Amino acid sequence: MDECGAANFFGIKNNTYVTPLSTSILPSITNKSLIQLAEDMGMTVERRHVPEEELATFEEAGACGTAAVISPIERIDDPENNRSYVIAKDGKPGPVCTRLYNMLRGIQLGEIEDTHGWNTIVIE
Repeated sequence: MDECGAANFFGIKNNTYVTPLSTSILPSITNKSLIQLAEDMGMTVERRHVPEEELATFEEAGACGTAAVISPIERIDDPENNRSYVIAKDGKPGPVCTRLYNMLRGIQLGEIEDTHGWNTIVIE
């Protein structure tokens, strides 16, 4: 697993944020921000190869990028091998994805303290 369309992939399992480490993936500020927030939440972060077989073990998964921040992944299909990996059975974001999304958006909107210095206040 490398990317999800035009977004970066990440999976959540066992209090760990897993995202692929690959030379074919464009660096994502959103993914880097989510990695930092996951660490802030006490999660382990792993940037590594994600084999297809591991997809079945994720409790949550998402595609992250600038526009949507996090889009939950309901399932990933492998039509060549006639396999389907169901991650979000109800198609809704799980609790970790929801918390990460709310934290990042809260920082972006100035509703949560920006302890990492990501925002710049511009005064006219």
